[in-house]
Amino acid sequence: MSYTFTAIAFVAVSIFFDLKLTKVGLLRRRAFWTSYAIILPFQLLTNWWLTSRNIVMYRSGAIIGVRIAAAPLEDLLFGFALILGVLSLWVRLGKRS
Repeated sequence: MSYTFTAIAFVAVSIFFDLKLTKVGLLRRRAFWTSYAIILPFQLLTNWWLTSRNIVMYRSGAIIGVRIAAAPLEDLLFGFALILGVLSLWVRLGKRS
């Protein structure tokens, strides 16, 4: 299984998780997109630092080859999925208390 497929699958799962399982609907909220805009530069900076120094390396056959800030596009997809999933769970659990 390639990193590309895995990243796309995790994005789809996190969207389903947000909209259908937790029913939080963060994707429809301006606050989510604002917080993602704050997080994204730090993710790019971290990805650049790790990949440009060969701390993290990717097999060329596992990625599509598009890089942003020295890291593969798949890292942004995976990061988006993690952020959406965790925040959806956080908001859902917060509603219970």
